[in-house]
Amino acid sequence: MANVAIYNMEGNEVGSLELNDAVFGVEINEHLVHMAVVQQLANKRQGTQKAKTRSEVSGGGRKPWRQKGTGHARQGSIRAPQWKGGGVVFAPVPRDYSFKMNKKEKRAALKSALTSRVNESKFIVLEDLSLDEIKTKKFKEVLNNLKVNKALVVLKESNQNVVLSARNIPAVKTTVANSLNVYDILKYDTVVITKDAVSAIEEVYA
Repeated sequence: MANVAIYNMEGNEVGSLELNDAVFGVEINEHLVHMAVVQQLANKRQGTQKAKTRSEVSGGGRKPWRQKGTGHARQGSIRAPQWKGGGVVFAPVPRDYSFKMNKKEKRAALKSALTSRVNESKFIVLEDLSLDEIKTKKFKEVLNNLKVNKALVVLKESNQNVVLSARNIPAVKTTVANSLNVYDILKYDTVVITKDAVSAIEEVYA
């Protein structure tokens, strides 16, 4: 089992924690990690592009001129694609880009992402993270003590003072243990997680 140091908010080492290999010491499956990231980004896409086909453009119910004898080419509608104001030939329509992953695949991808952060020594465990007031400066001090810039901060449960203090820092995101996802773990350089949050993750995924 991997052992990681536990730090306090001043950046001092106050103990160590043994991580569960079933969550933080698995064999990394790059394919599933990639699939999880692609899925999350695809599910965010709106796919709202739209243009009208000849059947949707208004007007053009009447044949513009008779079939024969005018010297013009035959036409059935002034809303055919070759006419100004006509419909688009192969018009784009709203599309759903989302796709599903199995539960086991999602779990394996998340465990792989967490394991990679532990292996790279980019997994910092905090004894506790709580602030008396909403103060970005104080939160920034905590990150400086830990020598961290771009971080995903994981709490066991939402703490308004911490969340609002971190909100104005561009390279920091806060989340709770049960909302953790592969994309965020990989997007931020370091995972800063409370000891309670580690226990919550191990309970669910071990």
